[in-house]
Amino acid sequence: MAFSSGSGAGAPMADINVTPLVDVMLVLLIIFMVTAPVMSYPIEVNLPQRTTTPPPPTPPKEPIRLRIDASGQIFWNDTPQPITALQSMMGAEVQRDPTNQPMLEIDVSTDADYGILAKVLAKAKNANMEKIGFVQND
Repeated sequence: MAFSSGSGAGAPMADINVTPLVDVMLVLLIIFMVTAPVMSYPIEVNLPQRTTTPPPPTPPKEPIRLRIDASGQIFWNDTPQPITALQSMMGAEVQRDPTNQPMLEIDVSTDADYGILAKVLAKAKNANMEKIGFVQND
């Protein structure tokens, strides 16, 4: 601790006690010394290589229009379908070309039950559909 010299009783001190600061800095130094060797291990990352000939562009497939009306009926490209058949239909579309999947455009009525939409999204996820979009047709 720092004590005031004979300048008067109750006078403010101008000295700063640096002991707690040194203690904190030593603890931080020890933490950095322990964690630094862990961070120095190299991590191999396979980066893509540069090519002079890009792959030919693939045209996008025709999107799948999935509509859910207010009564809960599901339409696959304007054809009514039961919800139980959706996952197999989506899986078949994914298996045709997994790298170039069609876009699944979901149009949901504002009065539709949210539970049906949640089931449709779960079936799309289980079928590994990657391109899902929401559209609103008036």
